[in-house]
Amino acid sequence: MTGRAPMAQPQPLPEIAWIDAPAPAGRWGLPGELALPLADRGLLLADGLFETVLVLDSRPRLLAEHLQRWRTGAALLAMEPPPTAAQVEPLIEEAIGRSGITTGALRLNWSRGTPAAAAARGIAIPGGCRQRFWLQLSAASPCFDPVRVIVSPTETRSATSLLSRAKTFSYGSAIQARRQAEASGADDALLASSAGGLCCGTAANLLVRGAAGWLTPPLTSGCLPGVMRARALALGLAREAPIALEDLAGCSGALLLNSLGCRSISHLAGEPLAWSGHGSSTPDAALAPEAADLWHRLL
Repeated sequence: MTGRAPMAQPQPLPEIAWIDAPAPAGRWGLPGELALPLADRGLLLADGLFETVLVLDSRPRLLAEHLQRWRTGAALLAMEPPPTAAQVEPLIEEAIGRSGITTGALRLNWSRGTPAAAAARGIAIPGGCRQRFWLQLSAASPCFDPVRVIVSPTETRSATSLLSRAKTFSYGSAIQARRQAEASGADDALLASSAGGLCCGTAANLLVRGAAGWLTPPLTSGCLPGVMRARALALGLAREAPIALEDLAGCSGALLLNSLGCRSISHLAGEPLAWSGHGSSTPDAALAPEAADLWHRLL
């Protein structure tokens, strides 16, 4: 019996990107192949916003909440409104189809863009900036591994800055705190608030379990208004309260939560957290399933 051999299925790409130039069709490619103009303020001054959206089973999760935070941040920083759901959703669908990525991290970027005047430079916002949008979809899996942390000795979150209330491109402080953590043998760093107490991780919100349940620092601490954090508050699974370092040391569980996972904190400054109620100085195995369950409930 003869016949044509079945056609091989294309292998999924590790990542794919799209940028809105040349207009109006834009351009698809690998992230390393696409480029921004050297005059773009997002590149020069980190003057822009982004959202990281979970793609799970080929669907972007909590997209409406992410787009709302994107719009709120743009208004706060006096930027033009970013693309709407009607503009973004077809591109997300095409990115998933082109790449074959069914589980991943989708990054939506909105830069203040390129000044209309070629000679414009400096930090003053010139008129006529062409705002710029691009997205990147990368294969990634949700993470629930326990995490060892330190408290950064130098980096803090400002309780009063507008930038603390929006997810901006400016992550220099978080990068330095993560570098300090890795140099000390930890995985991540907690950032203190300029108003006192603990604030968050370098890329995640902090939850600490007290006698009355899960607590998370208030937005007045300078923590990012995380989408998953907001879900936990809206569903009554957490409440806002200031958190001091001694609260972490004496709690019955602590988590770092974001759209791409929920990780239990196992060690602080190299010392295991001996959480009350677990009867063990290494409660990783006990809390990891609970962290994953909480994260799935928030979706």
